Amino acid sequence: MAKTSTGETPFSLVYGTEALIPVEIGEPSTRFTQATQESNDEEMRVNLDLLETRREDALIRMAAQKQVIERYYNRKARLKFFKIGDFVLKKVFQSTKAANAGKLSPTWEGPYRVRDVAGKRSI
Repeated sequence: MAKTSTGETPFSLVYGTEALIPVEIGEPSTRFTQATQESNDEEMRVNLDLLETRREDALIRMAAQKQVIERYYNRKARLKFFKIGDFVLKKVFQSTKAANAGKLSPTWEGPYRVRDVAGKRSI
């Protein structure tokens, strides 16, 4: 299947041609019956010449798709910034729960008061 991000199948990006599935060999299709050794060799040379171009096009499509996803995320994401003095709750993870805490134990601790704002990506 062709991937939406690249527009190509992974097999064609690696080998430069589409795969011939076993059903096409057992039940001959026009693609299989029309193939001769000379035409196959010529087609392989053409495909190998165009392989780098196809790979570059796939990279461009992937970058464009990543930008679309990034724009969508940035539109939907609602970032929350805390100020000094705000009250916050802290998530309780499985590794920080008490040993005898069951499944009905609280999932949040707190409230805690924000004393200092450290910056992005800090704990």
